[in-house]
Amino acid sequence: MAICTLACWRCRWLLPLLLGLAIISGIIALSGWGWLESELKPYQHQASLWQSCTRQDDSLNWNCNSLMEYSWGRAAAATYLVGFVILVICFALAVIAFSVDILRFNFVRGIGGLLFVAAIFQIICLVIYPVKFTEDIEMKNMNMFSWAYGFGWASAIILIGCGFFFCCLPNWEDEVLGNIKPAY
Repeated sequence: MAICTLACWRCRWLLPLLLGLAIISGIIALSGWGWLESELKPYQHQASLWQSCTRQDDSLNWNCNSLMEYSWGRAAAATYLVGFVILVICFALAVIAFSVDILRFNFVRGIGGLLFVAAIFQIICLVIYPVKFTEDIEMKNMNMFSWAYGFGWASAIILIGCGFFFCCLPNWEDEVLGNIKPAY
């Protein structure tokens, strides 16, 4: 499948497209309010990567506190942002690698390695956040991690999968470029 994918000029853009989807998931995770929500509706507690908001009973006024006051909040935000920046750099390098035929396989493994590094940074954030949040911030009701937190995990999982593909592609360089005689 990987050999056919790179040989077909229309399918060559599947890996950069997956990295683009990881970028979109990362943007949703960075800007989304649904990292953590209370289980009761209407929600009494909502949190994002940046702040935690609570409200009393049925009032419409939310009382928000920044998570950047906590060292773990700054660490979680910083690690996710570093992983996201590395992802954007990898996306740009992948577009260059698949656009220029001469350079295609020269640095594809390097892109794969950077994708693993970005995934590690994002996973560190996705582990630090729930552990320290539930430890330091008291919630009256049961909490659940919600959609934006899930998009963060989706981005990290896509990075791991693309990292494997980018690391394995140079093994088929000669077959894809037609440098060897095909075996029938």
